[in-house]
Amino acid sequence: MTETETNAYDVVVLGAGPVGENVADRTRAAGLTTAVVESELVGGECSYWACMPSKALLRPVIARADSRRVPGLRQSVQGPLDAAAVLAHRDYYTSDWKDDGQVGWLDSIGADLYRGHGRLTGPRTVTVTAPDGGERVLTARHAVAVCTGSRAALPGLPGLDAVKPWTSREATSSKTVPGRLIVIGGGVVATEMATVWQALGSKVTLLVRGKGLLPRMEPFAGELIAEALTEAGADVRTGTSVESVTRENGTVVVVTGTGERIEADEILFATGRAPRTDDIGLESIGLDPGSWLPVDDSLRVSGHDWLYAVGDVNHRALLTHQGKYQARIAGAAIAARATGEPSVVEPWGAHAATADHAAVPQVVFTDPEAAAVGLSLAEAEQAGHRVKAVDVDLSTVAGAGLYADGYQGRARMVVDLEEEILRGVTLVGPGVGELIHSATIAVAGQVPVSRLWHAVPSYPTISEVWLRLLEAYRDA
Repeated sequence: MTETETNAYDVVVLGAGPVGENVADRTRAAGLTTAVVESELVGGECSYWACMPSKALLRPVIARADSRRVPGLRQSVQGPLDAAAVLAHRDYYTSDWKDDGQVGWLDSIGADLYRGHGRLTGPRTVTVTAPDGGERVLTARHAVAVCTGSRAALPGLPGLDAVKPWTSREATSSKTVPGRLIVIGGGVVATEMATVWQALGSKVTLLVRGKGLLPRMEPFAGELIAEALTEAGADVRTGTSVESVTRENGTVVVVTGTGERIEADEILFATGRAPRTDDIGLESIGLDPGSWLPVDDSLRVSGHDWLYAVGDVNHRALLTHQGKYQARIAGAAIAARATGEPSVVEPWGAHAATADHAAVPQVVFTDPEAAAVGLSLAEAEQAGHRVKAVDVDLSTVAGAGLYADGYQGRARMVVDLEEEILRGVTLVGPGVGELIHSATIAVAGQVPVSRLWHAVPSYPTISEVWLRLLEAYRDA
């Protein structure tokens, strides 16, 4: 390509991960011409380096753990996992890091894909530099949607680049099992990857600066997972800072704040995320490169009526499913504004991502699983709600005992005492990930506690925890 070509569309989407794909799906369904720009693989972080590979790695780990708690089965699953088979299972779910299938899907909805690096070069204008160096200018009649996601944020430790640390990408795509692995962090990536690699044979040391794991969840979630990781053989250390990291003759050496020296074969930093906005031309429209992009509830960037920031880049809820939800809202809002239809932006309206504030669900696929939606007790109190927390030991539920011998878990619902609705629910225990959607419906739907009594859980399932929670609230 030797000349700059210009193509006009109704909508230009920057980034072809799940978020960008969903924006394109909604705008194309509304009849708007749509271009999608992607510099890596169509399908994005989730498909190749996050959700799909991590859960493919975790599934055999959790299945074995569950099987070991079932009489008549536990003796058959006492051996080690077949690491090669687990990694091959992961490779299958990433399509061996090839995006042909997802490219075909984009083509099926009638969106045009441009491979290359896209940068804003002015209002409603994106210039794409293709792999061969050629350029194409894409103009948007109605909207540009920035869906470039986030990347792992590394701390500013001297010489860290020379250590070649793992981030979430390397942790989910490694072809080999390290003999010793240090994990820095206490959040979702840290706990899930510690679970995976410990089970596959690594000696894992988990170093957490804070007081416990999963600090954004109820405290008991992190406590139960820390206990389980320790029981599995991991060395979990809280209140531990990292002062330096070096690699000496292939061995990673960490020195902690107390001067202790810890050695490993690899080190994973799971210490947060940063927006992928540093080189997308934000300066051309008066915004700061590398910044998160603040938006209203229709995902429109403040001060730019044509610009939308959807998914991780807006820093509202860094979760794939929440980004896809935002994409559906943004796509509908773009379509309505493009066709002159009324915008429904009041809370819970068709063009308002209200769930980002009130009903964000999340599952941590550790053993035990942790799942939560809405506000924790502390968050609800900080928001000024008059609330009461109701806790239930999940082992008291008949379905939990049938699910696994020695079942250990806990459930909490946070009840708004003035409105008699749920502000949040947290569940920790084997298999609870599949229970969280019922809680999400209760929280998002603002279902009155009095009506929840009529939502009868089937016996004997773990879902009977809902009845136990309601009884505990009634009797408190």
